[in-house]
Amino acid sequence: MSLPFRREASTVSDHLDTQIHYWDAAAATKSFTHPLHPPWLAGISRQAAILDYGCGYGRTLDELEQHGFRDLTGTDISPAMIERAQHLHPAMDFATLDTPPSMPSPDADFDVVLLFAVLTCVPGDDAQRRLVAELHRVLKPGGVLYVSDLLLQDDERNRSRYDDCAILNDGYGDVGYGVFQTGDGAVCRHHSREWLTALLADFEGIGTRTVTVSTMNGHESRGTQILCRKAALR
Repeated sequence: MSLPFRREASTVSDHLDTQIHYWDAAAATKSFTHPLHPPWLAGISRQAAILDYGCGYGRTLDELEQHGFRDLTGTDISPAMIERAQHLHPAMDFATLDTPPSMPSPDADFDVVLLFAVLTCVPGDDAQRRLVAELHRVLKPGGVLYVSDLLLQDDERNRSRYDDCAILNDGYGDVGYGVFQTGDGAVCRHHSREWLTALLADFEGIGTRTVTVSTMNGHESRGTQILCRKAALR
């Protein structure tokens, strides 16, 4: 294992928190499985403007369309993922992000934002904070953020991976415990519940649920889903 943690901090962050070359190479073969929980959609208008940030090949947007939603937008940092999404769902609106996490959308543009298995692909603390702040910006007051991601695992294989990366990370404090490298070269992160709570502190909690998901490399992992709301104007 050889993570690029000892280069200049800004270069390391740029590399680890985007990894565009990895996702472009993986676009044709990877499958994503984080489940959509229909009861959490029950109170949302079918005319709501919904953004799937880190949409990949459009799997979750396709499921939302099957539930009757029509105003659907998907964005991703990977041009190859977006190309696959456009091929699979030619009637949907997809765009590649040129300067993530910044979006061209105006403030308060969306009623709902989905963030499914994206934080796990953004190892850095500061990068995760910037991403969540950008999503807060584009959400309307009273809008909903639906997060699905992976928790710290307690099995020996994962603990060993976390420990290996924690040693390599000495001197680069922006990558917290829970970072690891997959066998095919992606640098990913699992999260404590405490970190996710702190990360989403500017939102009002609505609900949480624990899920079991199959990772993109076929391992069963424990995840969490969080539904929260941007405070309404008073």
